[in-house]
Amino acid sequence: MRILCTNDDGYLAKGIGVLADAARTLGSVTVIAPDREQSATSNSLTLHHPLRVRQSTDGDLVVDGTPTDCVILAVGALLDHRPDYCFSGINHGSNMGEDVLYSGTVAGAMEATVLGIPAVAVSYAGDAFEDIAVWGDVVTTVLTGIIEQGDFPEDTLFNVNLPPIDPAEVKGIRITSLGKRRYSGSLTKAADPSGRDYYWIGGGEITWAAAEDSDFAAIGEGYVSVTPLHLDLTNYKLLEEIRGWRLSL
Repeated sequence: MRILCTNDDGYLAKGIGVLADAARTLGSVTVIAPDREQSATSNSLTLHHPLRVRQSTDGDLVVDGTPTDCVILAVGALLDHRPDYCFSGINHGSNMGEDVLYSGTVAGAMEATVLGIPAVAVSYAGDAFEDIAVWGDVVTTVLTGIIEQGDFPEDTLFNVNLPPIDPAEVKGIRITSLGKRRYSGSLTKAADPSGRDYYWIGGGEITWAAAEDSDFAAIGEGYVSVTPLHLDLTNYKLLEEIRGWRLSL
């Protein structure tokens, strides 16, 4: 089994090392990751300057681009074989609810899915990233369990979130839907030394509207969350109603 590992925290992040080690229990692993943090880059592509690739001292391939760039380069140029799977992460921070629309971690797995490669994104919902290595066995178990089911559903990737607790206290795995999160106070306005206004996006408080089967609820109750994400964003329930709007030129 040939496995591509990428992330959005950069090739030096602790999480991708843990993910790659877990993947090596399943097959041959190649790590191709950004040269720096690319959090919240979503599915962005680098179109306005050339991409460069170098090899790290550990033998990983390092790209001066986004997670999406990494996967495209891996499949189209850097690998002499097509990966059987792509694993993205382990992200330093959760990716639940609407965060999957912004996440570079999820985007790496999504690009692999676009290219027809089964993919899994993995994120850790805690803050103690220096201890993320203790999650190796759990991640191996989750990945093995997903792969053993056989062919992935068409145009679908799996989004895994690990709860911020001791792995020994994890209650199990839940199959979940996306929760709904809202940020408040996440936009800061200030003035630079010359008196010009600037704005900073980030921080603030998060509130969740979570159904019982949501990713956020599962994480809060000490479960690993596994959410199937589909590439097709069409709202099929509304198609017939909207066709009745008589939109016309």
